[in-house]
Amino acid sequence: MMVDEVCLSEALLAGAIEVFETMIFMDIRESTAQGQEASRESSSQDGAEQHPKGNTFLGSITFTGDMEGCLGICCSVPCARAIAQNMLGMAQTDELGEAEITDAIGEVANMVMGSFKSRVQKRAGNLNVSIPTVVKGRSLDASVGDASRTVINVNIADEYAAELSLLYRQEKKREN
Repeated sequence: MMVDEVCLSEALLAGAIEVFETMIFMDIRESTAQGQEASRESSSQDGAEQHPKGNTFLGSITFTGDMEGCLGICCSVPCARAIAQNMLGMAQTDELGEAEITDAIGEVANMVMGSFKSRVQKRAGNLNVSIPTVVKGRSLDASVGDASRTVINVNIADEYAAELSLLYRQEKKREN
């Protein structure tokens, strides 16, 4: 059964909202920026960035089955630090090592994937999920060849920009 892009986008955003509200205790909402190029160069009126800038963390997790692809969460280093501190119940002034931040972003990718999977599994079929991978660098982007791509720019805690992405291919049923 084919799942349309709108359904996948809605499931991705709803899954991220659920995880951020219940496990990270931070608000997350879709960015209102018009167009990706404009969002990279401008700031929103509420002070939040519209796209992760500089060094970023990219947490990704792949899936296979009736649909295959990769779910990614990309955010700036300060955003990743704030996410990790909130997950661990730490104050914003508490120091964290890069390994702790990396673990937190991997766990966020894992939790969002779990929430996304529960929302689409009836329509998308069986999905087998990998362990998360996290990388840090500049201009990070996930790719899986000729896949369809859904990207949602979000604001976290009205302060940080992040990007949720879903790269996917759906298996087409063969007719005999």
